[in-house]
Amino acid sequence: MSVATQRHGEIVVLRFDHPPVNAFDLEVAAAIERALDEALAEEPGAIILTGTGRCFSAGLNLKVVPRYDAAEQRAMLDRANRVLARLYACPVPTVAAVNGHAIAAGLVLALACDHRVGPDRGAHFGLTEVRVGIPFPAAAMAVVRAELTPAAARTLALLGRRIDAGAAEALGLIDETRAPGDVLSRALAVAADLATLPRGAYARIKQQLRGPALAEIAANARGGDPLAATWIDADAPTTARTLLKRTNDHVES
Repeated sequence: MSVATQRHGEIVVLRFDHPPVNAFDLEVAAAIERALDEALAEEPGAIILTGTGRCFSAGLNLKVVPRYDAAEQRAMLDRANRVLARLYACPVPTVAAVNGHAIAAGLVLALACDHRVGPDRGAHFGLTEVRVGIPFPAAAMAVVRAELTPAAARTLALLGRRIDAGAAEALGLIDETRAPGDVLSRALAVAADLATLPRGAYARIKQQLRGPALAEIAANARGGDPLAATWIDADAPTTARTLLKRTNDHVES
């Protein structure tokens, strides 16, 4: 199982469940898309994204994705862009219960949610794509630019450093922190409150607020991601092995 769905009254919790670090590849991305579509079909009051174990998500599966051929790369880009567009434009409130490490594409998924609750200790956050030679899909970069200040986006995306929970909250990656064991319960409380808001107005205001970013995402969807022909650097498999070891060290420590 790569995505587990749980119901808490009118709140739907989508839990990434792909050990050991809830990493994404084509199969997992397809499961996320299906789970999100199925959740929305139930017309929930709100949706929560969270992870299993010590990771929210460590991003792309670095054992698999850097070795994709051209057709697989295009398919992964298309899927990633669709999932992010669907989540960022989601008509109901979305809350990220960031239970642990949130790295690269995992952090971008959290950024696409309306409110983000994270642990006050024991987790690392980062946009590390530059370190493995895999540039951001168009929708991911649109979300990063929209959700972070220019200085935070520049620092995180270009330097590819990992930061702790305090720095993540200061830079706006996380809206609030709780003790690790209280992250989901706090996210449920936030989601329950947001679910009481008028749904039509909430959806329209979200579209107003995110209009420029969503228009950019839609334009790229129509014309195809500009990275489609040259997404993954040739040396990505080698650099991925190094970054993967560091990621596993962080998760296990």
